[in-house]
Amino acid sequence: MIDRYSRQTLFPGIGQEGQRKLGNSCVVIIGCGALGTIIATSLVRAGVGRVRIIDRDFIEYHNLHRQVIFDEDDIRNQLPKAIAAERHLKKVNSSVEIEGIVADVNYTNIERFVPDADIILDGLDNFETRLLINDASLKHKIPWVYGGAISSFGMTMTIIPHETPCFRCVVANSTGRRMIHTCDTIGVISPAPFIIGSLQTAEAMKILVGAKGEINRKLVSVDVWEGSFTAMEISPRTDCPACHGKYEFLEGKFGLRATSLCGQNAVQVLDPEAKHLSLEELAARLKTVGEVSYNEFMLRFTVDNHEMVVFPDGRAILRNTTDESLARGLYAKYIGT
Repeated sequence: MIDRYSRQTLFPGIGQEGQRKLGNSCVVIIGCGALGTIIATSLVRAGVGRVRIIDRDFIEYHNLHRQVIFDEDDIRNQLPKAIAAERHLKKVNSSVEIEGIVADVNYTNIERFVPDADIILDGLDNFETRLLINDASLKHKIPWVYGGAISSFGMTMTIIPHETPCFRCVVANSTGRRMIHTCDTIGVISPAPFIIGSLQTAEAMKILVGAKGEINRKLVSVDVWEGSFTAMEISPRTDCPACHGKYEFLEGKFGLRATSLCGQNAVQVLDPEAKHLSLEELAARLKTVGEVSYNEFMLRFTVDNHEMVVFPDGRAILRNTTDESLARGLYAKYIGT
């Protein structure tokens, strides 16, 4: 079977011993969108022994231009991303143990998903879960690789617990509200996540084969449309709670709270750290999503056949569902955290 990886083992950075280490490794990928599919297919093809893929969403047609392992049959069969990824990748490399898990990763379950991981890879679209990964990484001393891509731009950073600055060192005001754009509001072109996902994969392979001296310890930014590539030195924050063992996201002190409203077929989502939300700015940001109406008291828009009502205090009500995971996901995607 080693012939399968013959071109890879010829590379001096891996060799036969590095390939053996890859085969004995366990990787956890959280999020299986554009970044996650690039990372998953690359590591499965590279011969990583165990790959666990966790995602809460289903596949839609607008995913297909950038999420490389899915196809139209997956949509017709109404498959969750994690299950479709598992099925496709088992056909790519039957020697790899692949586990697809359909779940909303949150502070109640993340530690069950990562205890045997040699590395965690970020294929997410929201900061809240990344800060949660950061806490779990530092607590359990598991390296992780951050990645994000939107429009034509992307960023990645490797976090080695208690050696490099952590993600919360970078996101200094991590408990404050971020009015962020998403792929659903300003779009994304496929080369951005393809490049970022590939850089994340390379970092994972370095860590897994033990090439510590080759690990990138900078925040790398790429804009494929402008053709720019920058690497920024990051210094640890002396007041970073996570670096000092305070895992506030893992303890559930921060993050979105969702509650089903009894008898209303609706879920209320609350961001405890929200101070004030500009409905005018939010309306401008959501105009590409669909029809938006607002006044000084509330904003209304419809997404995926659900009406969302947003209030200036950051609270939102998602109607026509009792699925709290769905509500949190749509809030993070369209309102931001």
